[in-house]
Amino acid sequence: KAQIAAIRRSSGDLVLNVDSDTILASDVVTKLALRMQDLAIGAAMGQLTASNRSDTWLTRLIDMEYWLACNEERAAQARFGAVMCCCGPCAMYRRSALVSLLDQYETQLFRGKPSDFGEDRHLTILMLKAGFRTEYVPDAIAATVVPDRLGSYLRQQLRWARSTFRDTLLALRLLPGLDRYLTLDVVAQNLGPLLLALSVLAGLAQVVLTATVPWWTGLMIASMTIIRCSVAAFRARQLRFFGFPCTHS
Repeated sequence: KAQIAAIRRSSGDLVLNVDSDTILASDVVTKLALRMQDLAIGAAMGQLTASNRSDTWLTRLIDMEYWLACNEERAAQARFGAVMCCCGPCAMYRRSALVSLLDQYETQLFRGKPSDFGEDRHLTILMLKAGFRTEYVPDAIAATVVPDRLGSYLRQQLRWARSTFRDTLLALRLLPGLDRYLTLDVVAQNLGPLLLALSVLAGLAQVVLTATVPWWTGLMIASMTIIRCSVAAFRARQLRFFGFPCTHS
Protein backbone atom coordinates (compact mmCIF):
# COMPACT_ATOMS: atom_id res chain seq x y z
CA LYS A 1 0.00 0.00 0.00
CA ALA A 2 2.84 2.39 0.82
CA GLN A 3 4.49 1.65 -2.52
CA ILE A 4 1.27 2.33 -4.41
CA ALA A 5 0.68 5.57 -2.50
CA ALA A 6 4.19 6.77 -3.35
CA ILE A 7 3.73 5.93 -7.05
CA ARG A 8 0.43 7.83 -7.20
CA ARG A 9 2.06 10.92 -5.66
CA SER A 10 5.14 10.77 -7.90
CA SER A 11 5.54 13.04 -10.92
CA GLY A 12 8.75 12.00 -12.69
CA ASP A 13 8.99 9.89 -15.82
CA LEU A 14 10.78 7.11 -13.93
CA VAL A 15 10.19 5.56 -10.50
CA LEU A 16 13.01 3.89 -8.56
CA ASN A 17 12.06 1.16 -6.07
CA VAL A 18 14.65 0.55 -3.33
CA ASP A 19 14.35 -1.65 -0.24
CA SER A 20 15.04 0.09 3.08
CA ASP A 21 18.03 -2.19 3.78
CA THR A 22 19.68 -1.58 0.40
CA ILE A 23 22.58 0.75 -0.42
CA LEU A 24 22.99 1.90 -4.02
CA ALA A 25 26.26 2.63 -5.78
CA SER A 26 26.55 6.33 -6.70
CA ASP A 27 25.95 5.69 -10.41
CA VAL A 28 22.99 3.30 -10.17
CA VAL A 29 20.28 5.85 -11.00
CA THR A 30 22.23 7.12 -14.01
CA LYS A 31 22.87 3.64 -15.42
CA LEU A 32 19.30 2.45 -14.97
CA ALA A 33 17.90 5.70 -16.43
CA LEU A 34 20.14 5.39 -19.49
CA ARG A 35 18.76 1.91 -20.17
CA MET A 36 15.21 3.21 -19.72
CA GLN A 37 15.68 5.71 -22.56
CA ASP A 38 14.35 2.93 -24.78
CA LEU A 39 10.60 3.52 -24.59
CA ALA A 40 9.91 -0.17 -25.16
CA ILE A 41 11.40 -0.97 -21.73
CA GLY A 42 8.98 -0.82 -18.82
CA ALA A 43 11.33 -1.86 -16.02
CA ALA A 44 15.02 -2.49 -15.37
CA MET A 45 16.86 -3.98 -12.40
CA GLY A 46 20.43 -3.72 -11.17
CA GLN A 47 22.85 -6.35 -9.90
CA LEU A 48 22.37 -7.37 -6.26
CA THR A 49 25.14 -8.18 -3.80
CA ALA A 50 25.07 -8.97 -0.07
CA SER A 51 26.23 -5.99 1.98
CA ASN A 52 26.81 -8.30 4.97
CA ARG A 53 28.56 -10.96 2.88
CA SER A 54 31.46 -11.42 5.32
CA ASP A 55 29.29 -12.02 8.42
CA THR A 56 28.66 -15.79 8.25
CA TRP A 57 29.02 -18.80 5.98
CA LEU A 58 25.34 -18.36 5.07
CA THR A 59 25.71 -14.74 3.95
CA ARG A 60 28.72 -15.74 1.81
CA LEU A 61 26.64 -18.47 0.23
CA ILE A 62 23.71 -16.13 -0.42
CA ASP A 63 26.04 -13.57 -2.01
CA MET A 64 27.20 -16.22 -4.47
CA GLU A 65 23.59 -17.25 -5.10
CA TYR A 66 22.74 -13.62 -5.88
CA TRP A 67 25.61 -13.42 -8.37
CA LEU A 68 24.40 -16.58 -10.11
CA ALA A 69 20.77 -15.41 -10.13
CA CYS A 70 21.68 -12.02 -11.58
CA ASN A 71 24.48 -12.84 -13.99
CA GLU A 72 23.21 -16.18 -15.24
CA GLU A 73 19.42 -16.25 -14.92
CA ARG A 74 18.49 -12.55 -15.26
CA ALA A 75 21.22 -11.82 -17.80
CA ALA A 76 20.03 -14.70 -20.00
CA GLN A 77 16.40 -13.63 -19.71
CA ALA A 78 17.32 -10.04 -20.61
CA ARG A 79 19.12 -11.33 -23.70
CA PHE A 80 15.72 -12.60 -24.89
CA GLY A 81 13.79 -9.48 -23.89
CA ALA A 82 12.03 -10.40 -20.64
CA VAL A 83 13.51 -10.50 -17.16
CA MET A 84 10.81 -12.42 -15.33
CA CYS A 85 11.33 -10.70 -11.97
CA CYS A 86 12.85 -7.23 -11.53
CA CYS A 87 13.94 -7.66 -7.91
CA GLY A 88 12.54 -5.31 -5.28
CA PRO A 89 15.82 -4.09 -3.73
CA CYS A 90 16.74 -2.15 -6.88
CA ALA A 91 14.35 -1.72 -9.81
CA MET A 92 13.37 1.23 -11.98
CA TYR A 93 9.96 1.50 -13.64
CA ARG A 94 8.40 3.71 -16.30
CA ARG A 95 5.82 5.75 -14.42
CA SER A 96 3.30 5.97 -17.27
CA ALA A 97 3.23 2.17 -17.43
CA LEU A 98 2.98 1.84 -13.65
CA VAL A 99 0.00 4.17 -13.41
CA SER A 100 -1.93 2.14 -15.99
CA LEU A 101 -1.27 -1.07 -14.01
CA LEU A 102 -1.85 0.11 -10.45
CA ASP A 103 -5.49 -0.94 -10.24
CA GLN A 104 -4.60 -4.52 -11.23
CA TYR A 105 -1.61 -4.46 -8.92
CA GLU A 106 -3.55 -3.15 -5.92
CA THR A 107 -6.43 -5.62 -6.25
CA GLN A 108 -4.31 -8.75 -6.69
CA LEU A 109 -5.83 -11.77 -4.93
CA PHE A 110 -4.38 -15.18 -4.11
CA ARG A 111 -6.85 -17.93 -3.20
CA GLY A 112 -9.48 -15.24 -2.66
CA LYS A 113 -7.39 -13.13 -0.27
CA PRO A 114 -5.40 -9.92 -0.89
CA SER A 115 -1.82 -10.84 -1.77
CA ASP A 116 0.93 -9.49 0.48
CA PHE A 117 4.06 -11.15 -0.92
CA GLY A 118 6.03 -11.28 -4.15
CA GLU A 119 5.17 -7.75 -5.23
CA ASP A 120 8.28 -7.40 -7.41
CA ARG A 121 7.61 -10.53 -9.48
CA HIS A 122 3.93 -9.72 -9.88
CA LEU A 123 4.61 -6.15 -10.98
CA THR A 124 7.14 -7.44 -13.51
CA ILE A 125 4.61 -9.90 -14.94
CA LEU A 126 2.07 -7.09 -15.27
CA MET A 127 4.66 -5.04 -17.18
CA LEU A 128 5.27 -7.90 -19.58
CA LYS A 129 1.51 -8.47 -20.01
CA ALA A 130 1.20 -4.79 -20.98
CA GLY A 131 3.70 -5.36 -23.79
CA PHE A 132 6.83 -3.81 -22.26
CA ARG A 133 10.29 -5.33 -22.17
CA THR A 134 12.15 -5.76 -18.88
CA GLU A 135 15.93 -5.42 -18.57
CA TYR A 136 18.93 -6.29 -16.41
CA VAL A 137 21.77 -3.77 -15.97
CA PRO A 138 24.78 -5.66 -14.53
CA ASP A 139 26.91 -2.62 -13.74
CA ALA A 140 24.20 -0.94 -11.63
CA ILE A 141 25.26 -2.38 -8.27
CA ALA A 142 23.01 -2.49 -5.19
CA ALA A 143 24.11 -4.02 -1.87
CA THR A 144 21.32 -5.41 0.30
CA VAL A 145 21.22 -7.08 3.72
CA VAL A 146 20.63 -10.84 3.49
CA PRO A 147 19.55 -13.29 6.24
CA ASP A 148 22.39 -14.42 8.51
CA ARG A 149 20.41 -17.18 10.22
CA LEU A 150 19.12 -20.35 8.62
CA GLY A 151 15.57 -19.97 9.95
CA SER A 152 15.19 -16.48 8.47
CA TYR A 153 16.67 -17.66 5.19
CA LEU A 154 14.28 -20.61 4.90
CA ARG A 155 11.26 -18.38 5.61
CA GLN A 156 12.44 -15.96 2.92
CA GLN A 157 12.91 -18.79 0.40
CA LEU A 158 9.45 -20.18 1.17
CA ARG A 159 7.90 -16.76 0.57
CA TRP A 160 9.79 -16.38 -2.70
CA ALA A 161 8.84 -19.90 -3.83
CA ARG A 162 5.16 -19.16 -3.22
CA SER A 163 5.51 -16.03 -5.34
CA THR A 164 7.29 -17.89 -8.13
CA PHE A 165 4.72 -20.67 -8.37
CA ARG A 166 1.75 -18.27 -8.09
CA ASP A 167 2.93 -15.86 -10.76
CA THR A 168 4.01 -18.67 -13.06
CA LEU A 169 0.28 -19.17 -13.72
CA LEU A 170 0.11 -15.59 -15.02
CA ALA A 171 3.36 -15.98 -16.93
CA LEU A 172 2.08 -19.03 -18.81
CA ARG A 173 -0.27 -16.81 -20.80
CA LEU A 174 2.65 -14.60 -21.80
CA LEU A 175 5.03 -17.31 -22.95
CA PRO A 176 3.59 -17.90 -26.45
CA GLY A 177 4.40 -14.27 -27.30
CA LEU A 178 7.93 -14.40 -25.88
CA ASP A 179 11.11 -16.08 -27.05
CA ARG A 180 11.09 -19.89 -26.74
CA TYR A 181 14.08 -19.74 -24.39
CA LEU A 182 11.88 -18.08 -21.77
CA THR A 183 9.43 -20.98 -21.90
CA LEU A 184 12.32 -23.36 -21.23
CA ASP A 185 13.54 -21.12 -18.40
CA VAL A 186 10.15 -20.87 -16.68
CA VAL A 187 9.58 -24.62 -16.96
CA ALA A 188 13.06 -25.32 -15.55
CA GLN A 189 12.55 -22.93 -12.63
CA ASN A 190 9.37 -24.68 -11.59
CA LEU A 191 10.15 -28.31 -12.41
CA GLY A 192 13.86 -28.27 -11.58
CA PRO A 193 13.46 -28.24 -7.77
CA LEU A 194 10.75 -30.89 -8.00
CA LEU A 195 12.90 -33.19 -10.14
CA LEU A 196 15.87 -32.69 -7.82
CA ALA A 197 13.74 -33.57 -4.80
CA LEU A 198 12.41 -36.69 -6.57
CA SER A 199 15.97 -37.74 -7.45
CA VAL A 200 17.07 -37.42 -3.83
CA LEU A 201 14.01 -39.34 -2.59
CA ALA A 202 14.56 -42.06 -5.19
CA GLY A 203 18.18 -42.33 -4.13
CA LEU A 204 17.22 -42.67 -0.46
CA ALA A 205 14.61 -45.30 -1.37
CA GLN A 206 17.28 -47.25 -3.27
CA VAL A 207 19.57 -47.22 -0.24
CA VAL A 208 16.77 -48.40 2.08
CA LEU A 209 15.24 -51.04 -0.21
CA THR A 210 18.29 -52.48 -1.94
CA ALA A 211 21.17 -51.51 0.35
CA THR A 212 23.00 -50.08 -2.66
CA VAL A 213 24.24 -46.54 -3.14
CA PRO A 214 22.94 -44.58 -6.20
CA TRP A 215 26.40 -43.49 -7.30
CA TRP A 216 25.33 -42.37 -10.77
CA THR A 217 22.58 -40.10 -9.43
CA GLY A 218 24.91 -38.48 -6.91
CA LEU A 219 27.66 -38.14 -9.49
CA MET A 220 25.33 -36.49 -11.99
CA ILE A 221 24.03 -33.93 -9.46
CA ALA A 222 27.55 -33.17 -8.20
CA SER A 223 28.92 -32.83 -11.74
CA MET A 224 26.21 -30.39 -12.79
CA THR A 225 26.83 -28.28 -9.68
CA ILE A 226 30.62 -28.26 -10.14
CA ILE A 227 30.35 -27.34 -13.83
CA ARG A 228 27.98 -24.47 -13.10
CA CYS A 229 30.17 -23.07 -10.34
CA SER A 230 33.33 -23.48 -12.42
CA VAL A 231 31.76 -21.40 -15.18
CA ALA A 232 30.78 -18.78 -12.59
CA ALA A 233 34.31 -18.72 -11.15
CA PHE A 234 35.74 -18.20 -14.64
CA ARG A 235 33.28 -15.46 -15.59
CA ALA A 236 33.49 -13.60 -12.29
CA ARG A 237 37.25 -14.17 -11.97
CA GLN A 238 36.59 -15.18 -8.34
CA LEU A 239 37.90 -18.47 -6.98
CA ARG A 240 35.35 -18.44 -4.13
CA PHE A 241 32.77 -19.99 -6.47
CA PHE A 242 34.76 -23.25 -6.44
CA GLY A 243 33.75 -23.59 -2.78
CA PHE A 244 30.07 -23.03 -3.51
CA PRO A 245 29.22 -26.75 -4.00
CA CYS A 246 30.72 -27.57 -0.58
CA THR A 247 28.86 -24.86 1.31
CA HIS A 248 25.67 -25.43 -0.70
CA SER A 249 25.55 -29.10 0.24
